[in-house]
Amino acid sequence: MTLSDITKGKNFKIKHIADDMVRLKSLRMGISEGSSLNCNQKIPGGPVIVKHNYQEIAIGRKLADNIEIELYSKDND
Repeated sequence: MTLSDITKGKNFKIKHIADDMVRLKSLRMGISEGSSLNCNQKIPGGPVIVKHNYQEIAIGRKLADNIEIELYSKDND
């Protein structure tokens, strides 16, 4: 599952970022493999807005297509 497949309100972890350029862009936003996030909003045809450490980050769909994630429940973290 990629970040572009996420639905609003779901908690997830970054599982894998294969592309080096995407990994670098993600690191600049403070996101790396293993990071735990929450999907705050998903704009139709637009960015995925995630929450990470009290910060909201808008991630474009092309970037989100290259970020592999896994869903989890906050209770099980």
